[in-house]
Amino acid sequence: MLKSLAAFSEELRAIGVPVSMVETGDAAQALCHTDLQDEQLVRETLATTMIKRPEYRHAFDVAFDVFFAVRGGVGIDEDSPSGKDESDRETPAAGSDGEGAGSGPGTGFGGGGAADGAVLEALFEALASGDDELLRRGARSAVKRFGGVQPGRPVGGRYYFYRVMRRVEEAQLAGRLRAAFEGDQPRTSLEDRLLGESIERSMDRLRTEVRREIVRQLVDDRGAAAVVKTLRVSLVEDLDLTNATSAELAEIERAVRPLARKIASKVAARRKRSHRGRLDVRRTVRRSLAHGGALIDPVFRPRTRSKPEVIVLADVSGSMATFARFTLQLTHALASQFSGVKTFAFVDEIDDVSAYFRPGIRFVDALRRMTAEAAIVGLDGHSDYGSVFRGFEGRYIDAVHDRSVVLIAGDARSNFRDPYAQGLAAIAGRARSVHWINPEPARYWDTGDSILGTYAPLVDQVVEVRTLRQLEYFVEHLVVDSRPRVRATSARL
Repeated sequence: MLKSLAAFSEELRAIGVPVSMVETGDAAQALCHTDLQDEQLVRETLATTMIKRPEYRHAFDVAFDVFFAVRGGVGIDEDSPSGKDESDRETPAAGSDGEGAGSGPGTGFGGGGAADGAVLEALFEALASGDDELLRRGARSAVKRFGGVQPGRPVGGRYYFYRVMRRVEEAQLAGRLRAAFEGDQPRTSLEDRLLGESIERSMDRLRTEVRREIVRQLVDDRGAAAVVKTLRVSLVEDLDLTNATSAELAEIERAVRPLARKIASKVAARRKRSHRGRLDVRRTVRRSLAHGGALIDPVFRPRTRSKPEVIVLADVSGSMATFARFTLQLTHALASQFSGVKTFAFVDEIDDVSAYFRPGIRFVDALRRMTAEAAIVGLDGHSDYGSVFRGFEGRYIDAVHDRSVVLIAGDARSNFRDPYAQGLAAIAGRARSVHWINPEPARYWDTGDSILGTYAPLVDQVVEVRTLRQLEYFVEHLVVDSRPRVRATSARL
């Protein structure tokens, strides 16, 4: 058990969940007072002692299923006198993919007839009764009957999950549950909604049990170390902003504002700790006269850290729109840490959109208004950085001064048009510092129509930022290290 716990802790740290050795020790101590045969109790005990944020729970559960899921008797129906699951009679033969339509008995996927019906009926009865143990047995039978999991076959769990759930036919199963619970009595709209939510929770439980059963069988075949790598879940901070799914984007959206509060508190703490500045020689010598000239009580000048004014130039074209959205949301959520935030959005033309992001306006509404009203598209709606810098120099250059920190968010892909580097040079010549964040992998810079190499010598920093974790690190240091310009080479987080 301790060996599994240690490996489990290592896996959590590998995916970014902060688990210290002290917390691992606390978890081991807590398990001494836990019924180890109760899988759900063990799960909650470890979750309580090892994870600190709700965003970590999904990754925790996936790893737990690999390292601690009960494996003894997997695939065995305890109620069967023979000790074997009834679905074993028609499981796929080795070397068969079990998916031939109408291939008859022995395929494990089609033509099963009564055996298939028995498995589906068992699932329905388990869901209707709300019995967790019956549901686990039903999910076990469904995976063995419909999944076609074969030893040694290098297929991921998602493939097997798809096969099982396709044969289970969730919509029909949910319809049967609704018909069974509704009865003949008329229902109010509230009762109907509550029934729908109850059925959806039941289907979620079925999906969860099917996934866990597939993981159990894969671990039995390949071992925990091999399976956990294929099932590893990225934390929300490490999701790629440019390639995230709609569900992942919603998760990132929920994480941005708490992230801003976290950055603000860290910045305030660091400013408080770094209050001492340079040694004040005159006052130190004067104070030493009270001690016979001994310099035992030095005096330091207070460190002045002025809040910078941030000017954001955000490329909102095409695939950059998602990245720009979270960059804008994070910087505006941190407005209290800046003396002011000015926002300019562009595609092939640039416009001042600061008015859309005034305090009190919902960020989603601001984005909607910006997209509909701002003059950010000129000729053809394709990125043109040269036109953007020319337009900024002509209309907005006076907004940049020696307290301005300019943040450019874009991929520097300009469709082979004139880069007009003089415009960026004019901005850099007036600003305190200029930083360029690019969501593209560094290996793609200066390939195709990318002209980042033309702009990089003119700015203080070029950084690859693809995730919220990288964006957090960058913005935090942008706020704290708001010192006068120190020209630096291009860097990558």
